[in-house]
Amino acid sequence: METLGNMILYYGFKVLMAIVILVVGKYVAKWLSKTVETMMRKKEVDVAIQHFVSALVYYALLVFVVIAALGQVGIQTASFIAVIGAAGLAVGLALQGSLANFAAGVLILMFKPFRVGDFVEVAGVAGAVSKILVFTTELNTGDNKRVIIPNGQVMGGTITNFSANDTRRVDLIMGISYGDDIDKAKAVLQEVVSADERVLQDPAPTIAVVELADSSVNFVVRPWVNKADYWGVYFGLTEAVKKRFDQEGISIPFPQTDVHLHKVADNT
Repeated sequence: METLGNMILYYGFKVLMAIVILVVGKYVAKWLSKTVETMMRKKEVDVAIQHFVSALVYYALLVFVVIAALGQVGIQTASFIAVIGAAGLAVGLALQGSLANFAAGVLILMFKPFRVGDFVEVAGVAGAVSKILVFTTELNTGDNKRVIIPNGQVMGGTITNFSANDTRRVDLIMGISYGDDIDKAKAVLQEVVSADERVLQDPAPTIAVVELADSSVNFVVRPWVNKADYWGVYFGLTEAVKKRFDQEGISIPFPQTDVHLHKVADNT
């Protein structure tokens, strides 16, 4: 009876400690999962990502708590850990690409290199961002094609965000012939740029000779505009400069070939 009583006390204490580990561990797992969810909410991470990561943290911690409780009552847990590790490795290898895309999607939603509506160039594709999902990012191209890109490719390359800043610089190259007056052409370009109300005064536009090319003297025309006006100013200035050059008698060189014919005497 004394031995039986000692065994009951011994194993009863172990069972009690296992229950304490389960209760406290479950509470800690809930607290940590809520903490992770709160941190992601402050970072304005997508709600679906918040719930998914929070649940993943909770159940991962809960598995370790159950293993610790089983070990407390004397059950060998080495085999459980080995099985879980092997299963995790197998799943990781099977879903290697998907997990990489998921991790990249989480990074995109957390650090926000771009947002929905931004015009970006990623993985060699340029377009407006329509959706940022867990595994993929969807773009609408300029000709209204939907392009779906895995997030791993998005984060694995260079991201160019054309919408991140409020202003953009328009880069134009305008050429005149060597026989035209450079000062006059420069004054005309300044007048055309100044006449467009969409062009910003600060920073001031840059108009300068940039190159003495094979058949033309090239000017660089670089006005600053609001990002929404970029293409309008680009197309508008190109047309306005051509019309104004025609009015002022300033020629724009174009490639041409001179063919010289020589008469060869017939000695036959």
